[in-house]
Amino acid sequence: MASALRTLTRLMGWACVMIGLFHVALGNAAIPGAGSAGATVDSWGRFMGACFAGYGLAWLWAARQRPIPARTVRWLAGVFLLGGVGRLLSLAVHGWPQGFQVALTAVELALPPVFFWLSDAEERSLRTEADAVAVGR
Repeated sequence: MASALRTLTRLMGWACVMIGLFHVALGNAAIPGAGSAGATVDSWGRFMGACFAGYGLAWLWAARQRPIPARTVRWLAGVFLLGGVGRLLSLAVHGWPQGFQVALTAVELALPPVFFWLSDAEERSLRTEADAVAVGR
């Protein structure tokens, strides 16, 4: 499970960095269904893309730690879950968005519980190894 956590943490980091940079570069064109939403939405979208790229860098930072800090994974997964909840609120207020946005909502609601479950996998694995070494002395 520790290797699954490390792999998912890296994938999450790189995916968020790439998606964020995509939004910085393309603005409204990066958002399916946004069309010509105007300069204000374009500016906001590019800014949020930069924030999302930074969020991805936080995942990559966590992936480089030994062990991957469980608390950090839980916080980052919680932020991702909050994004999914925000999409649900939008759905309740404004109705169904473009189909790709619905798929993203599903990912944003399904993936955090996996991270919560795996969050301490590497810390637990290292504790188990340390206990085994201590018993073997």
